[in-house]
Amino acid sequence: MDINEKLKKLEEYLAGLESAAVAFSGGVDSTFLLKTAHRVLGDKAIAVTAKSCSFPARELNEAKEFCKREGIRHIVVESEELEIEGFRQNPVNRCYLCKKELFGKIIDIVKSNGIKNIAEGSNTDDEGDYRPGLMAVKELGVKSPLRECGLSKADIRKLSEAEGLDTWDKPSFACLASRFVYGEEITEQKLAMVDKAEQLLLDMGFKQVRVRIHGTMARIEVMPSCFEMLIEEKNRQRITEKFSEYGFTYTSMDLKGYRTGSMNETLKGADKGDTE
Repeated sequence: MDINEKLKKLEEYLAGLESAAVAFSGGVDSTFLLKTAHRVLGDKAIAVTAKSCSFPARELNEAKEFCKREGIRHIVVESEELEIEGFRQNPVNRCYLCKKELFGKIIDIVKSNGIKNIAEGSNTDDEGDYRPGLMAVKELGVKSPLRECGLSKADIRKLSEAEGLDTWDKPSFACLASRFVYGEEITEQKLAMVDKAEQLLLDMGFKQVRVRIHGTMARIEVMPSCFEMLIEEKNRQRITEKFSEYGFTYTSMDLKGYRTGSMNETLKGADKGDTE
C-alpha cells in the first residue's frame, strides 16, 4: 500500500469514528493525527494534553499554540504521574501505569463532552520496541488510527511535510521519566535536572538529544554526527559546568549515540511482558 492509499484509509477510519478526543503531546505523530482528525471531523475532534512534571513546559506551550492556531478545542488535564501507586519506583511497566491513569481521565472527559472515541498516536514502528503503554491502550479500548492504517514514522513525517506542518522534522520526544534506568526512583528533583540538562543542549543547537540519568550521573545521547560538536572544548566545559550546577556529579557521553528505548536494552533476556 503506497502512502497516499494509507492516508485515504486513515481519513476513512477517522470519519468512521464520528467524534474523537486525540491524546495530544505536540509531537510528530499526535500533531499529524490531530490535524487530520480535525480536517475530517471538524469540531467533533478535540485535543487533550496531560500536564505533569515529566512533560516539559516547552512541549505544553507548543501544543497550546498549535491548537490555538488551528482553531481546535484543547483541554489540558492535570496528570501527576508521581502520585500513581508504584510509579516512583520506576518498574518495567511504568508506562502502563501512566497510560492507564491518563486515559482513565480522558475517558471521563469524553463522557462529559459527548465524544464517542479516544485516539492516540502510536505508529507501526512502535510495534518493535518494548511498549507496555500499548497494553493500557488495548485494555481501555483506545483507538490507534495511525498504527491501524499502517503508517510508519517515515510516512507520518512525509505526510506532515506535505501538509505544511512544522513538526514534520521535529525530533522524537518521550516523557522525561523514560530517562531513568528501571528500578531507580523517579523524583521531582531529578526530573527537573534532566529537563534543564536537555534544554541546555537544545539551546546550544543539538537537535535530537537524551540525557539519561543514573543516580547522579548524566549519560548524554546525541546523534553521532554531533559527537565532535559535543566534545568541542568550549561546549564540553559549558556542559559539564552547567550539569554540575543542576546536580549531576558526573557527565558522560554515550558512544553509541542517540537511539530510542536505550533504557530497554537492560531488559534483554528478562521477562518483558506485553511487547506490543
